[in-house]
Amino acid sequence: MAGLLGDLADLVLPVACAGCDAERVPLRYGACAACAARLEALRPFRTAPEPPPPGLPVCVAVGPYEGALRGVLLAYKERGRHRLARPLGALLASAVATLAPRGTPVTLVPVPSTAAAVRERHGDHMARLAGHTVRRLREAGWDARVSRQLEALPRPDSTSLSVAGRRAAADSSLRIRGPRIGVPRRAAPRKGTLVIVDDIVTTGATLAAATGRLEEAKMQVAGAAVLSATRLRRGSPFRCAGFPPRGADRAQCRGSGIPNEG
Repeated sequence: MAGLLGDLADLVLPVACAGCDAERVPLRYGACAACAARLEALRPFRTAPEPPPPGLPVCVAVGPYEGALRGVLLAYKERGRHRLARPLGALLASAVATLAPRGTPVTLVPVPSTAAAVRERHGDHMARLAGHTVRRLREAGWDARVSRQLEALPRPDSTSLSVAGRRAAADSSLRIRGPRIGVPRRAAPRKGTLVIVDDIVTTGATLAAATGRLEEAKMQVAGAAVLSATRLRRGSPFRCAGFPPRGADRAQCRGSGIPNEG
């Protein structure tokens, strides 16, 4: 992981560390040296909620939703620190690389934000992050691109929903982008590896819904890559198989509620 991040320029920001809120410390990637080291030490692992929702693809996460990764992700997503997209994109690229063989074209389909979230966050955070992920993959030798096949419809705040409610809301809130007046029909992704990318997986409902919409449109999904994995406070633990199990069994929601997926 150090190789993935080592060639990124230091981000000298007049703000506190995004990972732990420490102030007056040298920052790398928008984080203090200790948090940067923790991010560089992360290794992707395969994860899934138990039980997984129907249609959930193979899912690989960079790390558990805790500590420095949680802090940096929240600073990027909710606090407007958009320059963190570059190091987070490098982290996400490491998860995509476990799903996409080098030499085979890989297309990333980001889970879209709703129009309300785009306005609130001054842009689609996953579209921006996917762009940085593709640039990092290309630097490492992958033939990669982004295809924004999905669009989000209005949906309720998932933090207040049950697991069943999240699945129902996710299933009705995504659709394939249709043609618009004066805009050519969006072409299907080229042949190769199609990977859905998102920031957090909790119940897996959003990733399952995104996979369903793409496969209904005759697009074969190879898997999903996410930055972090969490779980419900009273839910069953995540399982981890096929990748180093660091963090998978430690993943837990440390915030005031369950985070939104997407």
